[in-house]
Amino acid sequence: MVRACQERALSCIAAAIRPLSMMKPDRERPCRIGTRGSPLALAQATEVRNLLTAAHGLDPESFEIVVIRTTGDRVSNQPLRDFGGKGLFTKEIEDALLEGRIDCAVHSMKDVPVVQPDGLVIDACVRGEDVRDAFVSLSGGTLAEMPEGSTLGTSSLRRRAQALRRRPDLNVVEFRGNVQTRIRKLESGVATGTLLAMAGLRRLGLAGSARVVPMDVHDMLPAVGQGIIGIERREDDRVVAQLVDAVRHAETEARMQAERAFLARLDATCRTPVAGYGEVRDGRLQLTGEILRTDGSEVHAGTRAGPVEDGHALGRDLAEALLAEAGPGFLAP
Repeated sequence: MVRACQERALSCIAAAIRPLSMMKPDRERPCRIGTRGSPLALAQATEVRNLLTAAHGLDPESFEIVVIRTTGDRVSNQPLRDFGGKGLFTKEIEDALLEGRIDCAVHSMKDVPVVQPDGLVIDACVRGEDVRDAFVSLSGGTLAEMPEGSTLGTSSLRRRAQALRRRPDLNVVEFRGNVQTRIRKLESGVATGTLLAMAGLRRLGLAGSARVVPMDVHDMLPAVGQGIIGIERREDDRVVAQLVDAVRHAETEARMQAERAFLARLDATCRTPVAGYGEVRDGRLQLTGEILRTDGSEVHAGTRAGPVEDGHALGRDLAEALLAEAGPGFLAP
């Protein structure tokens, strides 16, 4: 039975990916999708697998989800910025990709550094999810309704700075862990409320809770890449390139490219609060970005708009404008 499923899957792949001569002998096995092991990461990898099977008419057996434990997963009780920041959630997965232990990787794009290792590329994103942040508390109230001096938990410098800009009276504490862990911390009294991505809550089926209050995107600008799932592959692997091409979402990719161009030009570190959000409508892209002091005492924000194909230039231009406005040293760690 297993042999029959494998033969059927290979037959479907051969029909879906052309030219057939590009198929490698070692590809006669399920396509291996690398991911972190958190419930959200697994939900995202499953989403990508389901999109691929539907797009190519394949059986689920054609894909294997491979869990890879990253340094960011192992360091669970200390701020990641003390250990290297975003790359801690991708390095081990990218090593596995370069070594051929997996065929592609699924990432939350807000966790991916703007500079990738030589030989790897992220050139496909599936349709993005809700970009908003949500205020989550046991009471179901809003950030503005928190009693004076309340404790807010977050591991994000961006969210810390944005929250303190609105509520400088709050006590903000470090709040690491996956979504379920952070909710348990609320229940144990570590903090009164926290801020989480609506995209993650929706993918986990938790967005409908009365405890979750979405925040307007312009009241709390999201992280660069928030809500976007990217698929990473080896640059020279044309088989996987053609496989994932069927599930790519052009508008989401345009948003990602503009936001990451903005972040790259800022050359910001993991110790710098940065927010950025691109929106595509009728062939035009509007990019909004902001940089903040970590205590929320100062913010510089702006917007650029233009044709979708100019997204990279819009990102760089906006970053340069904010850097000039903020002055030397604003983004210094």
